This record gives sequence, C-alpha cells and structure tokens, in this order.
Amino acid sequence: MKPSNMLIKNGKFFVQPDAGGRDFKVLFKNLTAAGAGRPVDENGFPKGPWTADLLAEAISLIDANRAGIELRTVQLWFQDNDKGISPENIRWLARIFGCDDPKATSAWQAELSASQRQLVAQRRERQKSFVSSASEASNLEEIAVEVGDGIVIEADDDLPDDIQPKRRFSLARTSEAIFGGGSFLDLPVSVFAGAAVLGFMSVFLGVHSITYAENNGPLKQVGFFWAPNWTLLFMVFLPLFLGFCHEVIAFWKNEGRDLLVAASGSTEGNNGWLKKVEASPLTYWSVFLVCIGFAGLFQWVSVRLLPLIDGSRDYAIDWGSIGIIRPELTSVMAQAFFTGIAYLYMCLCFYLFFVGLILLYTLAYDYRDIKRQSERVDDDNLSDAILGVSAKISRGVFRCAISGILIAICMKLQSVYLVTDSSNIISWFVNDFLAVTVGNDTIFSSKDFSTPNQYTSMLIVMVTVFTFAYVISQVGLARQFGSVPVKMAGCILSLVIAYTAIGMFDGFSIILGLSILLAAYGLFDPWLGSRSGIMERRVDVS
Repeated sequence: MKPSNMLIKNGKFFVQPDAGGRDFKVLFKNLTAAGAGRPVDENGFPKGPWTADLLAEAISLIDANRAGIELRTVQLWFQDNDKGISPENIRWLARIFGCDDPKATSAWQAELSASQRQLVAQRRERQKSFVSSASEASNLEEIAVEVGDGIVIEADDDLPDDIQPKRRFSLARTSEAIFGGGSFLDLPVSVFAGAAVLGFMSVFLGVHSITYAENNGPLKQVGFFWAPNWTLLFMVFLPLFLGFCHEVIAFWKNEGRDLLVAASGSTEGNNGWLKKVEASPLTYWSVFLVCIGFAGLFQWVSVRLLPLIDGSRDYAIDWGSIGIIRPELTSVMAQAFFTGIAYLYMCLCFYLFFVGLILLYTLAYDYRDIKRQSERVDDDNLSDAILGVSAKISRGVFRCAISGILIAICMKLQSVYLVTDSSNIISWFVNDFLAVTVGNDTIFSSKDFSTPNQYTSMLIVMVTVFTFAYVISQVGLARQFGSVPVKMAGCILSLVIAYTAIGMFDGFSIILGLSILLAAYGLFDPWLGSRSGIMERRVDVS
C-alpha cells in the first residue's frame, strides 16, 4: 500500500509536498528514485524511477518550454555536487512533479524553491567555514575567487562550469538584495541603530537639548532631540517604511511571483524579476549620486560647513549651527564633524528610501507583465492567485505610502518651526490650536531664512504619491475590492493636504492631527474597515 501522501494525478504518480525542510539534492534524489511524476502502470505504480535521459526528455516535451533543456544540465541534478537548480528550471521541474496540475505545480514550485534556498544556505556556511579556516595569506585570493563563484552559482545554479556567467558588480542587484533577502528586521533595525548612535553623539557634544534667543526674543529650543526630521523620521517612520517595503518585495520575489507564474503557466521564471531590476542601472546610479553628491556632500558643505566657518546666517539656527552664536557650548570643529557624520547617514538612508520606491515600481511593472501573459488563461486557481497576491501587494504599498508622506511631514515641520517665534515645537502646535479655538495669534518670524528641507520634502511627497498610484493602478485593486482603493486614496490625499497646510494658516495643526490619526489607523488596518479584508484572508498566498 502506498503512503497517504502519494496518489495519482492525470495518469501520473503524484507525491504531495511535505515541507520537510530538505535541501534540493536530498529532495530531488528521493523524488526521482520514487518516480514522482512518472506515468503509472495498471496497478497504480510508477513505471520505474527517473533517469537523466527520461527527465530531460519529459521537460523538453512541455509545451510552454520552447527552449527545452540540455541533458548535461539535468545530469548535474543527479550528480553528487553542490550545484542546485536555477529559478527558471524550478518551474519546469515543478510541472513534472506536479503532474501538470496547476495547484500541485504551484505547491511543488514553492517546495523546490525552498529546498534550493536551503541548499544555497548550506553552501554559504561551508564557504564561510572554509574562508575562516584559511591561515596562509597566499591562499586568500584563491579563496575569494571561490566565494565569488559561489555567488554566481546562485544566479544560474545548474549551468555547467564552462558556461557559468561571470557577473560584475551591479548596484541595482546589490540594492535589490538588501530588500529582497535577509530578515524583515535587518534593514529597519540598522537605520534605527544609526539614529540612536547620532542621538548619543548629540548628548556627548551637548547639542541634544539647547536653546538660544534671536534678537533678544524668547528662548527657542533647537536641540537634536527636538528635531522631528532627525528623531521621529529616522527612528520611527523611515524604519516603518523600509520594513513594509522589505515585506512587500520579499513576498513578491520569494512567494507571490512564483504563485502567479505557476498558476498562469507563464514561461518566465524568477530570473525575469532580476532582469527587470537590472534593466535600469542608470536609475540606481543616478539616485545614488544625487543622494551622496547633492543631498549629502553639497548640502553639508553649503548648509553646515561654510556657515560654521564664516559665521553666515542664511539658514535658520538649529543644533547643527548653534556654534555660530554660542561658541562656548560647542566648537566649530566638533559641529563640523558631527554634522558630517549625520549628513552621511542621512543621504545613505534616503538612498535606501528611493531604492524602495524604485523596486515597488519595478514590482508593479513585473506584475503587469506576468498578468498580461495569463489573460488568455481561464482558471479559478489563477483568479484566486491574482486576488491574493494583489491584495497583499496593495496592503504593503499603502503602508509604504503612509510612512513616506509622514517622513516628508517631519521634514517640513522642522523647517517651518525654525522660522517661528515659538519656544519649542510642542508650544507651536498648542498656540496654533488655540489660535482657532480661543482666538490667540500665531506669530511667525519676520526673518527670511532659506529652507532647503521644504524642497526635499516636497520631492518625497511627489515620488511617494506617484509610486502608490502606479502600483495600485497596475494590480487592479479597484476592480477586485470595490471601494478599498478609494478609501486608500482618500487617506493619502488627507496626508498630502496636511503636509501642504503646515504653517500656511492658523489651525493647520487640527488638520495635521486628524490626518495622522487616520494614517495611524491605516497602518494597523490597511483596508480601513472594509469587508474586503475578509476576502484577502480567504485566499492562501503563503
């Protein structure tokens, strides 16, 4: 009697995936020996195990596989080596083990992908052990080459050694790996840790909480801890953005895309995702150079370093320039060093921010491309797959958009606050609220300071809203979930209005407060109370 996890599908011997956590070599050996996916005889038993010849022929006979497969590639799977299987060939092998059943194929594609990741992880551990055990300097170069070849193997794992592609450094691929791999916590925690280090440095330099009086006016709090564009931004909202962004991209790369491709019968494997990412290298380099060169170096020199040196006051005084009017508290050299570190950290963080938006845009484009290939397929499994994947993508992108606009709000709040006569940013909000409810006046400084942060924040709002609108339009959320996208768009619009209203008129704090409350609710419940959330939970996308 056959085990309960084995049965017959479409006249072939089917083995149910068991998510046993085996690496690809072990899993493949067991399945081929058992004859999984082979035609059965009159007794319901497979007609012998798989051989390399038989398996290569079966894969080549798949209608959607126009290119076929080389026999030596299949032979590598059977051999006792460290080589696994490429993402492109995973889908063909899943068709074999899934017995041409769409649901079973999808399950086996996920199982084979997980086994390949397990094999890669084991190989990396062996490589790390090999490198750490090397003691002679003469061998270090050879070791580095072997490790590098290991990285190449992960891209096209089952290619023979004589045709392995040699990849150069790719900023796009490296940036994508930050969001598409590793733990969900790695990226946001790293950004948070950097902000925490800056906070400690501000305490050591004595600029964490500091006041000054402008033209014998009231004392004004300009300390580092009181600046929302350095505290709330990098310790709360940017980590949230990066976490949500990582969640969406990792889901699409490792789960959602495989599910959609398997259900649609598309001929494009996971390599298609990396190809789309690497198709725009100038985009990544342009953003990198702008963030490092302009937002970092140029802005630090013009806004921080030169004013500290010559004592100019074209910009509002804050924690980074307090040495101009209160040199007894901190030296120019100390402030120049601290602001340099802070701006380097800032520009790297904003590079990650814009990379996240670029990858979300690429995700939407990739989703649309796969969906177009599957439009002629009429399958309930495909419809469920599209429903579940689009729901999870839309939920994540909505959260990213909220976090992105909150980042811009923090930046504008600090810029506008610095030109007011309020003693601190909290009293500024209180006075603005009382200006409407009680009738007090909100007084702004008459001095015209340059505020470059406002331009940067406006740019962040524009690209965030554009990315959100593009992704939602491509995943077709309006057709599937009715009023949900309208509610999402309304929440985003309220944040944009609140951002625009900051410092424009009395009572902006009321609009800002209400919008932030709505945004906070949207972070916890992206469906904003809609029953469509129930539909998402009904679809298995894991």
